[in-house]
Amino acid sequence: MGNGQNAAIEHRLDADGIDPLLLTGVNDANLQKLSQTFGVRVVLRGDHLILSGDLEAVEAAVPVTRHVIELSRLRVPFDVNDIGRFVEEFGSGGETIIVPPGEEIRVALPGTRKVITPRSEGQRKYLQAILDQDIVIGIGPAGTGKTYLAVAAALDALYKKQVKRIILVRPAVEAGESLGFLPGDIQEKVDPYLRPLYDALEDMIPADRVRRALEDRTVEIAPLAYMRGRTLSDAFVILDEAQNSTTAQMKMFLTRLGLNSQVVITGDKTQIDLPRRSDSGLLEVEDILKGIDGIEFIYLTDVDVVRHRLVKDIIRAYAASTDEGGE
Repeated sequence: MGNGQNAAIEHRLDADGIDPLLLTGVNDANLQKLSQTFGVRVVLRGDHLILSGDLEAVEAAVPVTRHVIELSRLRVPFDVNDIGRFVEEFGSGGETIIVPPGEEIRVALPGTRKVITPRSEGQRKYLQAILDQDIVIGIGPAGTGKTYLAVAAALDALYKKQVKRIILVRPAVEAGESLGFLPGDIQEKVDPYLRPLYDALEDMIPADRVRRALEDRTVEIAPLAYMRGRTLSDAFVILDEAQNSTTAQMKMFLTRLGLNSQVVITGDKTQIDLPRRSDSGLLEVEDILKGIDGIEFIYLTDVDVVRHRLVKDIIRAYAASTDEGGE
């Protein structure tokens, strides 16, 4: 190579057997992403991908570039957003696992062209846990796919007749407003709290099918308080925004589990809307249930965020503010 950290070098990586379009992306978008991220020139020439630039920049780019080359060889799809996550994972010292075609976790939704796949290593572990365990508790910031992947897994279980119904539950935390002063009947009062669950469903299956499923009770969306006194058998049950459940509500919910049922609990410990943070059932259950066979905790981080790139930066900015003594 060259001498000194600022020496200009050229490094060739073997790209034999790749899918060229998969590697480069549409209009070379993937190569441009690598170039912009590391400040190097990236060119595909024959069976080699050539990185050129300062020594330090090229050395930083090599691990991620090798990773995307290997994905292209295995025909594992990725895009510019995934490259950003690969950079995060390699930069944090995390292990990025390549899953060959046929072995990856995929949720295909019948009647649509949607195929839901994990977009990060954290999401892969989360979805695998849902497939393997009776109760999964996914904890992490907004945008990490906690609810979306859980709903996809629930639909998959329903279509495969592993369960007879899906029950989606959320606490109806008043967040400074009294439900009694809101217009409409009780369903109209709580619907705004449940809207994100409707949105997740409607993003995966046509709205008319969602409506029919709700009408015949194959899918039920309800406030957490409505679960009291019920036994939930043959069901895939998701408790979303669990950080806003109280200790008593969490215990009530967990003891509703009936035969042939599966539970996924999702929550974000940084967004507790209860009057006192210590009242959160999610915080307590994290201590009480650890170590029980059949229950798995999965922790997602900002690396797993799959929304707009700025969401990751916003999460980190708030975390830094809290670490410095902010609220």
